[in-house]
Amino acid sequence: MGDRGQMQQVVLNPVVNGIEAMTASTHRPRVLRVSSRMAGPGNVSIAVADTGTGLDTTKVDHIFDAFFTTRPEGMGMGLSICRSIVEAHRGRLWASPNSTQGSTFQFTVPAAADGS
Repeated sequence: MGDRGQMQQVVLNPVVNGIEAMTASTHRPRVLRVSSRMAGPGNVSIAVADTGTGLDTTKVDHIFDAFFTTRPEGMGMGLSICRSIVEAHRGRLWASPNSTQGSTFQFTVPAAADGS
């Protein structure tokens, strides 16, 4: 359940970030995967995984802070806005490093009852 445009923004931001994180990679496959699943009763989980540069463990606690960016041209608002949107929809957004390379951004939100 939620605002379609806002949910699109929450998916699109990590997709664009993942694509940008993979642009410098020339020695390994570039894979971006968006998946969804039911996450317990009444919730849906969406995950965006990439094979990019991954998360810097020294900065991971700040990636959702407003104005925090690791890119010279970035404004540092995208992930902060995404987290605000997800929380406004009574959900949760988090990030984790992949076991081999890249990162996964995942969020859960309440699912609509009876497909409504």
